[in-house]
Amino acid sequence: MAKILIVDDSPSDIRFMTEALKGTAHDCVTLTDSKGVEAAVEFERPQLALLDVVMPERNGYETLRALKKLPAAEGMKVVFVSSKGAETDVKWGMRQGAVDYLIKPYTPEQLLSLIARHV
Repeated sequence: MAKILIVDDSPSDIRFMTEALKGTAHDCVTLTDSKGVEAAVEFERPQLALLDVVMPERNGYETLRALKKLPAAEGMKVVFVSSKGAETDVKWGMRQGAVDYLIKPYTPEQLLSLIARHV
């Protein structure tokens, strides 16, 4: 099916997402920091990125803006997955170019439903 890039500084959040995706036809690539995102997108060519907002060094908004400049990311959809769930956070994320916004905590079913909408 789709290659999905998961970027989150929390190993437990990455584990939760990859466990939810086990048994699906999706192939997951994971990163625990945002510094390697451009290289991962160049090499892996994912169709969808699940991107945390709050990360050290470079937040998810900055990361998405950097990806928009990358030819390899053209056509890749980005979904923010974050504990920052205020209406202003969601609106700001969508204005940055995300196709969706998933607020933590969420269920595996919510994650799978969201992915099914976008790949």
